[in-house]
Amino acid sequence: MSVTAERKSEIISDNARAEGDTGSPEVQVAILTERIVNLTEHFKTHAKDNHSRRGLLMLVNKRRSLLDYLKRKDANRYNELIAKLGLRK
Repeated sequence: MSVTAERKSEIISDNARAEGDTGSPEVQVAILTERIVNLTEHFKTHAKDNHSRRGLLMLVNKRRSLLDYLKRKDANRYNELIAKLGLRK
């Protein structure tokens, strides 16, 4: 269910704005998106796992907050990020 260290470093390198960037909203949203996708797959086989479902809802809310922040600060970066991650279908 969690993101492996190798996968996390891939995500960071793909979404970093500069060398060594791990805290920008783009990186945080990309990592949260990966975790949300993993949990969504988990719920396809474990439908009654309500404790993990609560964690999923917290992740979705955190990602929403970060996306709102990014949209408020820089709309171009926001649009590029949602296009890159395939959000907003």
